[in-house]
Amino acid sequence: MQKTALITGASGGIGRALCAVFQAANYRVIGLDKVKSEDRDHLEGDLRQMCLSQSYRSEVIEQIREFLKQSHGLDVLINNAAVQIVKPMDEITLEDWYQTLDINLIAPFLLAQELLPELQAASGSVINIASIHATLTKLGFICYATSKAALVGLTKSMAVELGAKVRVNAICPAAVATPMLLAGFEGKEGLFKELSDMHPVGRIAEPEEVAKAALFLASQDAQFINGASLQLDGGISSRLHDPV
Repeated sequence: MQKTALITGASGGIGRALCAVFQAANYRVIGLDKVKSEDRDHLEGDLRQMCLSQSYRSEVIEQIREFLKQSHGLDVLINNAAVQIVKPMDEITLEDWYQTLDINLIAPFLLAQELLPELQAASGSVINIASIHATLTKLGFICYATSKAALVGLTKSMAVELGAKVRVNAICPAAVATPMLLAGFEGKEGLFKELSDMHPVGRIAEPEEVAKAALFLASQDAQFINGASLQLDGGISSRLHDPV
């Protein structure tokens, strides 16, 4: 029977790559995003609203279950959607915290919790797209880095909690060449080269490389990998950045 993957943030740069790679591997892909799409297997859903409203959450979960009726369960849940608020510490508001933690941490937990019967029925796996910011960060990323560190902690805790029933892993990418990132470097070729050169491999990641890592973690070849955080960073976390 064809396997099924649910991917949040399906309309973003990494999300589109995840959908394409899993579809190419013969998965039925259900995309979830607040951005509308003409794809017949796309669900419009607001993760923040799912955290704030029990009735709205139930509505979205029921829509997902409608998609899953022809499946034996849910083989893969990929929590990819995220928000990144960049501000200095003295400008961060409580709303910044609530929004970041709801979308980056609470929503991934709620989706896994609500869809646990379907995940267990398929002996499935959860893959959380975290970030290098879970362990290494920079100025202005307090909310984002904290949420991604917590997502890695959630990954480990869920892996222990669910044991052999559902595997849970995370991917921690460094910079990824999404349309949003590339647009931010438009007209700043020197800065982009500097960023690329900071990675020992001499470039930043492609979205498809994140997607292929997720496909591996979902595969039979990764059945003994559980509670892991895969560093997909081109070696940058191994490099000492001395001024000389």
